[in-house]
Amino acid sequence: MTAEPLPAWAIPPRGGFTSDDLDRIPDLPPHTELIDGSLVFVSPQKSFHSPAMYLLEQGLRATAPETLRVRREMSVVLNRRNRPEPDLVLVRAEAASDGADETGYQASDAVLVVEVVSPDSEERDRKRKPQLYAEAGIPHFWRVEKGEGRLPVVYVFEREPATGTYVATGIHHDRLKVSVPFAVDIDLGGIERL
Repeated sequence: MTAEPLPAWAIPPRGGFTSDDLDRIPDLPPHTELIDGSLVFVSPQKSFHSPAMYLLEQGLRATAPETLRVRREMSVVLNRRNRPEPDLVLVRAEAASDGADETGYQASDAVLVVEVVSPDSEERDRKRKPQLYAEAGIPHFWRVEKGEGRLPVVYVFEREPATGTYVATGIHHDRLKVSVPFAVDIDLGGIERL
């Protein structure tokens, strides 16, 4: 019995993969991300992930101004070696109108990125991705964690221009109510109905 040969993309090129490689490599698993030049594969999500993402997506779509578009699981090109796929991203409307063949957006078009933390991505979602998003100039970042029962807890961050890092501006347990990047008011308990 012989083992199946590895696909060519299983062996990284010298210097790692680039953001353009994600569009060129055939048959990559769905939702493959590029972090620090390495391909990161997503494992199956826990049952909290999908309802939490849907609740926030619904709330953002209902309140986002006409100048922004909500996109789900679309990659964001941060630089040559980093192209993560946040759970939700709000991008400028003009960037989202380029056509149906988009595979991702430029960091300069992103206003807010949202990551729902999963057990296999805790370290990336809590530390590395926020660092990369802030360095790329994305003004707002939300991290969503599982709280009591099924209730989400939303940690809200805003990029501080002088340091280029995120600072925490709130932790929301029952209701997510913020005024930036626009007025948002989401009953987090609504997850119980999903």
